[in-house]
Amino acid sequence: MIYLDTHVVVWYYAQDKTRFPEATQRLLNQHDWYISPIVQVELQFLHESGRINPTADEILEELSAQVGLQLCTKPFTEVVSKASRLAWTRDPFDRIIVAQAALDSNLLITKDRSIHNHYQLARWAIDSDHTPTQSHQSGL
Repeated sequence: MIYLDTHVVVWYYAQDKTRFPEATQRLLNQHDWYISPIVQVELQFLHESGRINPTADEILEELSAQVGLQLCTKPFTEVVSKASRLAWTRDPFDRIIVAQAALDSNLLITKDRSIHNHYQLARWAIDSDHTPTQSHQSGL
């Protein structure tokens, strides 16, 4: 089981596989894919603001059919309880996405440096701008 950050879902839907380093693609190939339900909300916000064309439902239906992407069903009260303790960010989407993965110590695929600096199970491969595969500075 591996969780995906919102930008990963968008890039994969767009079939922009050049954004995924080989090591990241290998991780994706080795696990079942999950997202926090808040990713669906963030995707819809991106659609409504004109940043992406497809709706959240279109993206999720397509990726569910293509790669078996699933919405996590962990109890929301547990997710919110965990998220409320993630004081390193003011972004509610990031808090909930990380909390969802952290509840059972699951990997989270993200290129977000702030998440890497605070969630030790965040993963990405080193790329041309030296984004770390993981960081163990602090956090969960």
